[in-house]
Parts: sequence; C-alpha cells; structure tokens
Amino acid sequence: MVELSALRVFLVAAEEKNFSQAARRLHMSQSAISQNIQAIERTYNVELFIRHGRSVQLSEAGQTILPMVREVLLSARLLVDGLQDVNNQIGGELLIGCTTSAGKYLLPILLADFQREYSAVHPRVKIMSRDAVLDRLLCRAIPMGIASRRLEHRDLESVPLFEDRIILIVPANHPWAAYGHALPADLLDQPMVTREEISGTCETVMEGLKHHNITMDNLNVVMELGNAEAIEMAVGRGVGMAFVSEMAAARGLALGHVKRVEVDGLDLRRTIYMARHVDFPFTRAQGFFWEFAQSQYEKLNTVIWDSLVNFATIP
Repeated sequence: MVELSALRVFLVAAEEKNFSQAARRLHMSQSAISQNIQAIERTYNVELFIRHGRSVQLSEAGQTILPMVREVLLSARLLVDGLQDVNNQIGGELLIGCTTSAGKYLLPILLADFQREYSAVHPRVKIMSRDAVLDRLLCRAIPMGIASRRLEHRDLESVPLFEDRIILIVPANHPWAAYGHALPADLLDQPMVTREEISGTCETVMEGLKHHNITMDNLNVVMELGNAEAIEMAVGRGVGMAFVSEMAAARGLALGHVKRVEVDGLDLRRTIYMARHVDFPFTRAQGFFWEFAQSQYEKLNTVIWDSLVNFATIP
C-alpha cells in the first residue's frame, strides 16, 4: 500500500520536474524526496521518472498514474474536510495559481483578510504565466487560478475579481512630470521600457494604442524587461518611460521615484479574473475563499490602493 505522504511527494516532484525544488516546497531534504520515489519504484518494479542530472521528467508510467494520484489526494483532502466539518472547522491548504501582477499585489492583501477569519487555512500562491494557469486548471493540478484575461474554455468558470488600470510612468525629472499630461502621438519620440509582447500588460497597451494608429513598431523601445518591478526601477533611473499596472507603480509613485502622466484619450483598463474547473470539487476552504473573493469586488480597488500606498511609505 502506497502512503499518502509518498503520493504527495510524487505529485510535487512531477509538478516541479526537479527533486531539489520539490524538496524546498515540501520542506524535506532532497535525499528524502529521492528515497520516497525510489521506494514506490522498487515496490512496484516501475520507473516513474527519467533522470537528467538535476532535472527529471515523467516516464510513461509516471504520466499514466499522475491523474490518478491527483484524484486520490483530492479525495483525501475532501475526507479531511468532512472530518473538520464535524467540529465546524475550516482549514487545510488553499492553492492558487496566478499571473505575476495579481500574485504579487492582489492576492497577499486578499488572503490576509481571508485568514483573519479562517486562521487554520494555509494559502499557497504559485506564480506562473497565464497559459500555465490555464493548463494547470484544465488538468486539475490547481483548484483555482487568477489571470489578467478571462480564461476561455468550456470546462472553466471565470468571474471578474478586480479592475486594474495601466498607467504611464516617467522619471521624476522628466519634462512631462510637472504637467502630467501628454498626447498619444507624443509617445513616438520617447524612449520606452516595455514588458514582453505576450504579457497581459503589453497586450492591453497595444490594444489601446491601436485606436490611435500606433503599433509596437512605431515605438522607440530601448529596453524590454520581464517584470513590473524591474521596469519601475528602470524608469526611476531615467532609462525611459513605461506603461505599467497601477498596482505595480504604487510604491514608486508614493516614494516619488516616478511620476504618473495621463495620456489624453487613452484609458487602459483590464479585468483580473478568477477561474476554476467546473468538475473540480472544492474543499470547504476553497469554496469559502471563492465566495469571499467575489464578495470583495466592489471595495477591492480602494482597499488594495490604500494598502499598497501604506506599505510603500513604510521606512
């Protein structure tokens, strides 16, 4: 009989594709991870992973049992949930997959409020790309995900969670900083720092600029960076100007490192969505969070902005 703890090790190793990363996630030693996997392989005379130095990939046998392992562990979580229900307790792990901006700025505040009421719940946020969130939801590797676009699939339910605004920031000493306004055509002569084109931020910006007959090729892109924090730092150091999430810009604006400029006729907004697989049964903790998050829609903008500004001004 395979222990549930060993199945958990197998699942995390399969998701991470790296035993050392699985060890860090499970707070175990790498040797303990290897021993758990090897014990299953020896007992059933099967190879679950193909080893490639530090990285591993699932063998055919591993791929075959992976969805079964997920079902077994889900059933175990639901069993624990049912036992807790006897004493009216809400606890257990709350796993959420999300895109970078939502994960770094939105979820910590939302989860902190949720945990005040349900202290026995243990949230775990896994940052990934929008495509990865979609893939993990479809294979039911995560119970819910948060992304900067609605995830379209017949097996998924998506609900709006938060409306984020994309704003233009410039260096504090830039000539536009004092006036605070610019025209879309003015952007063409300015050095720009951008996200990669597949990012939600970049997609939203280019959709807005398209109405002013501006494409990515028209812009003077001097630097492309992979996250909003790096972009805000580059703008603060005078490399160029950039369009970033209002959430990501809060700290730099509060500290005066960058300034906000309104672009006339350009109102860039995107809705952050929360999604779930319609056939993935929630534990009580997951179900309560799903309902809680939706109930916060109306006040979330004010709460998040105030929280970010307060954090930004902490010495």
